[in-house]
Amino acid sequence: MSTGSGAVFQPLETDDPAAVGNYRLAARLGSGGMGKVYLSYTPAGRPVAVKVIRPEFAEDPEFRRRFRQEVQAAQRVHGLCTAPVIDSDAEGARPWLATAFVQGPTLSSAVAEHGPLPVPTVLLLVAGIAEALQAVHAAGLVHRDLKPSNVLLAADGPRVIDFGIARAADSTALTDSGVTVGTPAFMSPEQAAGREITWASDVFALGQVAAYAALGSPAYGDGPSHAVLYRIVHEEPDLSALPAQLRPLVTACLDKDPARRPLLPQIVEMCQAASDQTQLRRPEQWLPGAVAADIPERHALPAYTPTAANPPAAPHPLTQPDGPLPVQPTATPYVPPPAQGPYAYQPTQTAATIGSGPVPPPLPGAPAYHHRAPGSGNPYQSPVLAQRPKRRGFVVVASVIGALLVIGGVGAALNALNGDGKKDSTNSSSGAPSSTGGTTSSSSPSSSAPKPEVHHNVQLPSGYHLEFADDALKPVTNNFDDFYYTCDFSGCSFGSYNTELILLDQGQNGSLATCLSDNRITHLIEKPRLSVGSQVCARTTTGVVALLTYKKGSSASDASQYVVFDVTLWRNAIPAK
Repeated sequence: MSTGSGAVFQPLETDDPAAVGNYRLAARLGSGGMGKVYLSYTPAGRPVAVKVIRPEFAEDPEFRRRFRQEVQAAQRVHGLCTAPVIDSDAEGARPWLATAFVQGPTLSSAVAEHGPLPVPTVLLLVAGIAEALQAVHAAGLVHRDLKPSNVLLAADGPRVIDFGIARAADSTALTDSGVTVGTPAFMSPEQAAGREITWASDVFALGQVAAYAALGSPAYGDGPSHAVLYRIVHEEPDLSALPAQLRPLVTACLDKDPARRPLLPQIVEMCQAASDQTQLRRPEQWLPGAVAADIPERHALPAYTPTAANPPAAPHPLTQPDGPLPVQPTATPYVPPPAQGPYAYQPTQTAATIGSGPVPPPLPGAPAYHHRAPGSGNPYQSPVLAQRPKRRGFVVVASVIGALLVIGGVGAALNALNGDGKKDSTNSSSGAPSSTGGTTSSSSPSSSAPKPEVHHNVQLPSGYHLEFADDALKPVTNNFDDFYYTCDFSGCSFGSYNTELILLDQGQNGSLATCLSDNRITHLIEKPRLSVGSQVCARTTTGVVALLTYKKGSSASDASQYVVFDVTLWRNAIPAK
């Protein structure tokens, strides 16, 4: 939020709005490639940073659509080292989002004013950013624009901001006309070359941020953007001036091959090893004295007086009418489930072995740098997401199943759970075969089991989604609920913000029972992870369970991007949330 020199909090100018949404603006914090940032306060007096998107982006409908998606995903990110998104508006005259305000300078401004940071500070900085990225990746996001100006140095540790928002601009007319999203000096080789971007791209950017913090300049030097990007793709950085404790860490992160870059927990381990500690312990003052002294001196919040704003003479399109602003509830952030112990990464590498030998190639379709350890389960699963516990709705299902066991016997309960049209020959009840192929007892009619509803050859174009509660299963574009498909220059993916998705293993039996019991939940699946016959379970908040079987996708010669699925639906399979 710091501008790097002069006052951190700048007065509003005549072309600045006096208010955005329900937030009266108190000061201007700065501007960047996607918009201007302002200081405001919640009705309870908590400071927030409000980013208002540039008019060029606001005029692009595709940007607004993607912005809404990415902000909803960003609201699921909660971590000690991130500044959470707490409110947003993608439909107004100018899109905006509000995040928690972090009191402290950006890494870029701190280095510009005070020079490179000492090694102990850099190690704590890198470990903190790695923890922040774990929270970002757990929400199914890739930051895509990690750089020194997106890292804030608070008194109690670093904070990462703007995670995932850069993706919103990737498919707009601006990028089509040649505008580059991201900062060239901190891009990964695959991002610079226009190839598929995975979570490993953030690891490369983290290595560059570490080099910048320790050297005071980018690892690949300065100069015209095209020259810097060429060096990133084709040349190795000169790290000879880097302190010896940091060189193995930075070198591993800056590997050209995404599959050989370390995992985020390994980066934390390498920081621990470089600091000669089994656990990094942040001292009371982790920042250099000059940087720490700047925080209370230059980043003390100005008194909030609504009349201090300088409203324009004519009504501003973002300004509310005169009079007090109505107090409305802000968007409710996603509250993650309780932590389940350490992150579920099971790497084949360790901090001691990185760079000492060949690294196994990435598994087909898996995120490039997530290597599978023996016995670690689904190789296509995001390891962090594997730790999410079962949601309460499925506890209710378990209770219902238990009641069925008591009332109707084991046979009736199994019939109700399977619901997939398969006969269970192990039923001990004496009932006749049901319409779904199982057997039923006289005390539990087969009508209580959800009936499978099959839809063949459902075509889903890019930019559309399916709502499984609809009677007619067809692509729609209103709000991207349940299951969407989207493509941009970085590739195609499936996702949802209100539905739990599970990518089943090859050979795993796709059924209602499987979709209810498998808890490897994600909200984003890259298209390369699917092949003919791949199956995806979807559990919606409206009680519908869907099993999607991938059949084919569009070819390069087709006029549009699309995919085709066979879809089996079980309505009222789980209690509506």
